[in-house]
Amino acid sequence: MVPLVLRLAAGVIFVAFGIGKFVAHETELASFEDYGLPWPEGFVYAVGVIEVVGGLLLFLGLLTRPAALALAGDMIGAIAVSGIGEGETISLTLAPALLVVMIVLLRSGPGDRAIDARLRARPRSG
Repeated sequence: MVPLVLRLAAGVIFVAFGIGKFVAHETELASFEDYGLPWPEGFVYAVGVIEVVGGLLLFLGLLTRPAALALAGDMIGAIAVSGIGEGETISLTLAPALLVVMIVLLRSGPGDRAIDARLRARPRSG
């Protein structure tokens, strides 16, 4: 039950923040420019895609471990660049919490109530 709750909660959060990269693109772009990243526009789109796709995969419990690995990297970047680098509160509070959740999912897997679990349980032909 714990992996299910973690997957659903984290998935919703990542999708919401990822959509923000597109909906509030100019604001996000300004932030990424302030971080001093090379090609900030590319970073905004890349992070948005990682967060939306990764969040949806977590929510579904599909490719959970690869999605959690990608999102853990995303959170390490957020902590380092906007958290430590810029002192942004959300990157010093929510991002570390999400990083811990991604590590838990990497270790535990998606749980029984996931598409991954159903795919593993199916008999293979051939």
